Amino acid sequence: MSAFASLIDLSAVRSDVFQAPAAPERSGRMYGGQFLAQGLAAAMSTTEEGRDVHSLHAYFLRPGDVDSPIEFEVERVRDGRSFSARVVRAAQHGKELFRMMASFHVPEQGDDYAGARMPDAPPPETVALTYNEFSRSNGEPADWDGESRPMDIRYINAPTAQPGEPVLEPQRMWMRVSEELSDEWALHFAGLAYLSDSTLIDHVVLPHGRRWQDPELNGASLDHAMWFHRRARADQWLLFDQHVGATGHGRGFAQGRFFDRSGRLVASCAQEGMIRWT
Repeated sequence: MSAFASLIDLSAVRSDVFQAPAAPERSGRMYGGQFLAQGLAAAMSTTEEGRDVHSLHAYFLRPGDVDSPIEFEVERVRDGRSFSARVVRAAQHGKELFRMMASFHVPEQGDDYAGARMPDAPPPETVALTYNEFSRSNGEPADWDGESRPMDIRYINAPTAQPGEPVLEPQRMWMRVSEELSDEWALHFAGLAYLSDSTLIDHVVLPHGRRWQDPELNGASLDHAMWFHRRARADQWLLFDQHVGATGHGRGFAQGRFFDRSGRLVASCAQEGMIRWT
């Protein structure tokens, strides 16, 4: 079993309650994408086969401890003829850390349109700079072990402006789960959710000439919303096109779109994060 598949291989504790495997990183607060992927895996395990997730809305309520197990409790809100809804709560040490509502739908025939077009981007095989390398060069601390996450991210247009100079262009990356996954679509939906939190909120400080890795920044994800437009393999390259929508009042809002290599829009997401400078 791959590292990512193992990460979302939940153990049943009792009816609709699951315990999640430990985080791959061994320091710092838990990665938000892990909450999303494991919470989605818990919800999908309670839905009928053939119902694809089409949206999720989540709140990060407290930081997670990477050294302790997490329990995910699923509430079966509704099961209709073609839609299902689930609420997932994640708890640790008796406190709720994360809450998500997800909706599932039996795919139907319908008109197909996507207003967003895939931007020009070099092939992923030609992009050498990894996001981990970029993060290290911009002040990520020596004990940061986010590199242990099972994902491969290549930075197409990393910001090279001098400190204090605003960066306003969309940030684009090729990314994928770094190991081959089986053909189970539940794995790929969870994988896409896992990837979606990797870089999105980082960009909210770029218009102010700063970097998310700045040691003077105390930043954290507050919430995350995602819409899945069609099935896509998370272990194949996806272009993540991201831009900052607004900042203010100690918060920043960013949006992103995933395209597969054929140019199809496969998912959209939005996130708000806290921005505090020491």
